[in-house]
This record gives sequence, C-alpha cells and structure tokens, in this order.
Amino acid sequence: MAITLAQAKVGMADKVDQAVIDEFRRESFILDRLTFDNAVSPGTGGSTLTYGYLKLKTPSVAAGRAINAEYTPGEAVKEECTAKVKIMGGSFQVDRVLEDTAAKSEIAFQLSEKVKATRNLFHYLFINGNATSDSTQFDGLDVQVKDTSTEVTPDSAIDLTTSANIASNGPVLVEKLHYMMSLMAEKPDVLLMNGRMKAILQTIGYNLGYYSRVEDSFGRQVDTFDGVPMIDMGKYYNGEATVDSIGNDENGCTSIYAVKLGLNGVHGISPVGNKVVKTYLPNMSEPGAVKTGEVELLAGVVVKNSLLAGALRNIKIVTPTISA
Repeated sequence: MAITLAQAKVGMADKVDQAVIDEFRRESFILDRLTFDNAVSPGTGGSTLTYGYLKLKTPSVAAGRAINAEYTPGEAVKEECTAKVKIMGGSFQVDRVLEDTAAKSEIAFQLSEKVKATRNLFHYLFINGNATSDSTQFDGLDVQVKDTSTEVTPDSAIDLTTSANIASNGPVLVEKLHYMMSLMAEKPDVLLMNGRMKAILQTIGYNLGYYSRVEDSFGRQVDTFDGVPMIDMGKYYNGEATVDSIGNDENGCTSIYAVKLGLNGVHGISPVGNKVVKTYLPNMSEPGAVKTGEVELLAGVVVKNSLLAGALRNIKIVTPTISA
C-alpha cells in the first residue's frame, strides 16, 4: 500500500497529529507530493526497519529483425537493494507555569519549531544523506544519483556569477539542463536547487521564455522552468551553523537535481499503517514541573529507477572569497 501525507492525515483521529502533518506539507513541496510505500515492518522479534526492492539499472531494448532471423536476446537489468526507515525529530521541554501564564501556548510554539527543524532535516537528508557514513541517515539523491547515466557534469563550470555571465551563459545552462532531463526516462516532476540557483534560473527562464507558474496543494503560486516546478530546498540548522540543503562547493559551484516522483521512480518509505509522523504532547494534568513533548518523522527515500532522477553539476553561482 502507498500513501501520501495528505492520505495519512485522513486516517488519524488525533487533531494535533493532523495539524502537524499539514504543517509538514504546507512548507514542503516534496513532503506534500512524495508517495510513501508504507510496507516496512520489523517483523516478529525484529529491530530494524528494512525495505527491500528491485532497482531498474538498465532498461530493455527493442529492435527490428529480418525475415528468418532471430532477435538478439537482451534483458532489462535489475539490482536487489535495501534501504532502512530512519527516525528523525526531537523533543522539547516546557515548564507548566510558563504554559499556564503565557499569552500564547508555549507548547504550540515549541511544537511548531520542532516540526520546522524536522522538516528541514528531511530536506537536507533528501539531498545529502549518507547511510554509510552515518547510520542515522538514509541515502539521499547525491549518493543515489552519483555515477549514473543521468548525472551530467560539464567539463568547464557554467559561470553565472555576474549579471553579464547570466545573460551570456544562460542559454548554456538551459541546453545542459534540457540535456540532463532528456537522459531521464520521463520528464521530471520537480527541479531541486538552492535559493541563489533558483533566483538565477528564474531570471534565465523569464528571459528565454521558459518561466511560468502553477498552484500547489494550498493554492499558492509555484515558479516553474519549462513547466517543471523549481524548488528551493531551503536551509538546515545543524546545531552550530545554518547551511543550504543544496550547497556550493569550494569553487562556488552547485547542482540542480531533477526528480520523477512515484513508486516507479523516487518515493518515500515508512512503517506499515499511518505512522509516517507521530506527535507526543505533554500531559499537563500529571505531576512534574517540566513537561516533555516530541515530534517524530519515520521515513527514508529510494530511487527505484536510476533513469528517473538526475543531476546537473558544476554550475558556478558564487565567486569564492580568498582569505588573505
């Protein structure tokens, strides 16, 4: 069975859980559109949430044949893969006196901020997650797209660091972006990038006639390039600094990721049932001066078909600062 967060909300009796799911969806184009295969179970006596699947690596081919000749046999190549549902979220504490005397609920405020932090972490892992280097993470697009036929890296960086370069090299970016998308089996549903890259692509798209807008699930306008939504994956606060979910390397270069969402392409994985998001609110009637609340998101991401996700690399959007 597969569900979206909107569908998971319908099956929830708790109004707070429903509100939290809406908050996850409202500020995340990806979480709103992502389908979750909620088929993961630890099983009897199990302790890991492992999802097994077959990944299409090489599609089948067709050809003509002459009379009295046989076709040359050729099969689609599949690979057995596994991924694990990861647990992300956090807890917060509120003094009961503060909750009782504050003009606005401190619990509601802290809950909203924890949802925002968890959503930002998911965005960061969606791109940068690496289960090999950190067992609490799932593999993100950067890992799953690497060295595939839809990863395009120009020999020379596409320099978009100035207005003049944007005007002169904009057509180069468009050509490379269209080329990367042409390598995919289907037109992508979304283009993922950082905020600076989105602003530049909006300008290029507008100047060259590729810019338009569509509405999201909440009636808001979404910028598109050639009909494909352009999404800024935002920033992530790691406890020490705020970083872009899709960053720039030491040369000031970034990437644009293209994704086809769906169970045959890029989708989420989650435990059986409607257990993608769970909220634990403190019980104010129980003893104890300090109350604890928690928010959890149980999810992972897989690329079922390597031809339904791609990346365009080596796009220079920032001139690095050279330290003296």
